[in-house]
Amino acid sequence: MASSLTPLAVAVLALLNERPMHPYEMVQILRERSEDQLVKVRPGSLYHAVERLVGQRLARVLGTEREGNRPERTTYEITGDGLTALVAQLREWLSTPVNEYPRFPLALAEAHNGPAALVVEDLRGYVACLDEQLHQIRRGLASAQQRGVQEAHLIEVDYLLTVRTAERDWIARLITRIETEDLRWPTP
Repeated sequence: MASSLTPLAVAVLALLNERPMHPYEMVQILRERSEDQLVKVRPGSLYHAVERLVGQRLARVLGTEREGNRPERTTYEITGDGLTALVAQLREWLSTPVNEYPRFPLALAEAHNGPAALVVEDLRGYVACLDEQLHQIRRGLASAQQRGVQEAHLIEVDYLLTVRTAERDWIARLITRIETEDLRWPTP
């Protein structure tokens, strides 16, 4: 059962493990915590994920309430089976690397098909994007630390910061190697 959980289902179960809540609140919390950088969060997809979890008996309806003229909001909670499935899925993901086929390594593998000057220009743009991401990650981390968020709740941020920094530095070195011709570039 655990291997059938999508990343969004894991995020939903993790939120429900914190406390019962309704899907709209889940979307807001995921965005507030910048977890939409880790999993694609769309309200419609999240609602469907919750419905699937209820169908699998990993979550259940706790109640429905209405505030004023607002639409009814259904609150959900995690079940015992949901917690078991969540922990099993996390254990699988934490213990087994998976090649997720990102497109950037493929672009690197085929970059020799373009002129060196254009490759360097594009890589500089990529580094600029990484610099902006690193700035956002550092700002978010500092904000979370100021609010007293426990370090165990921020390990994915440290991971992303470390990985993106290493990626940025590697690409900067690659640019230098291409520009200095330390890396001989084929002529198309």
